[in-house]
Amino acid sequence: MFIVGVAMPFSLRKRLASGDKKGVTKHILRRCFLLFAFGVLLHCVYSHALVWELWNVLVQLAFTILIAYAVMSLPNKIQIGISLGLLVLTEILYRAYNPEAPYVQGHDSFGGYVDMLVMGQGNDGYWVFVNFIPTAAHTIWGVVCGKVLLSHMSSAEKIKPFLIWGTALVVLGFAMDFAGITPIVKRIATSSFTLASGGFAILTLTLFYWLIDIKGYQKNWLKIFSVVGTNSIFIYLFAETVGVQWFQGFGLIWTEGLRPIGIPEKAIMVINAFFCTVYLLVHYLLFGQAQGVL
Repeated sequence: MFIVGVAMPFSLRKRLASGDKKGVTKHILRRCFLLFAFGVLLHCVYSHALVWELWNVLVQLAFTILIAYAVMSLPNKIQIGISLGLLVLTEILYRAYNPEAPYVQGHDSFGGYVDMLVMGQGNDGYWVFVNFIPTAAHTIWGVVCGKVLLSHMSSAEKIKPFLIWGTALVVLGFAMDFAGITPIVKRIATSSFTLASGGFAILTLTLFYWLIDIKGYQKNWLKIFSVVGTNSIFIYLFAETVGVQWFQGFGLIWTEGLRPIGIPEKAIMVINAFFCTVYLLVHYLLFGQAQGVL
């Protein structure tokens, strides 16, 4: 959610530079529709049947991108205010629906109620569709960070607010959890979780900005970040479809041979994931760069 927001100002600048002002909104709407469609279709793949389920991260992104795009032309302070307002709204909705146990996971929470209303069912893993309301803050914070990175401020002026706000969000999120105000629950994206995870995302961005853009630490192994970053949707869809249903099994042909020597099942799955990753990376290095694919 966050890194998509970071990329939005860069994408917008590129399109405006090419004179495509009128096509920007059309592009955003088309992209969000495709994300929504792919998200719904993935649930059909999971279930091996036509289903109407909206818990996929791509569906969430379709909504958070729209929200972030709607406010990204506003000053940064107003955008931050709106993002915090979304977290307050989340608190109000959950607490008003079930004052006794607002963040219980299941049908008795506001998120579970909306799921039953929109899809007629709840999620076995307790994920909820309305997660896009609080996590839109992640995308908005990403937009603000992207705008700062594009600004003419010095590197020190850029890093300082990132460190301050990233640390403040982490501290605030965990403080709300420790004080018993709002628990950190990822699957219903409580406000404390959104704050803490958003803070970690900002600090991670700061670390890589400092290493690569300021210190100039650029090695060949960093190439993988560009590959993944510019092909993230394809890689995600591949992993969730072909990767899970075929490629993972392909790797197990070799890695399951470790079972007789006493290696635990979970360790075998980790080794298998590493094997598949290395295979794809080698394939890219040997063929992708020459053919311009992936």
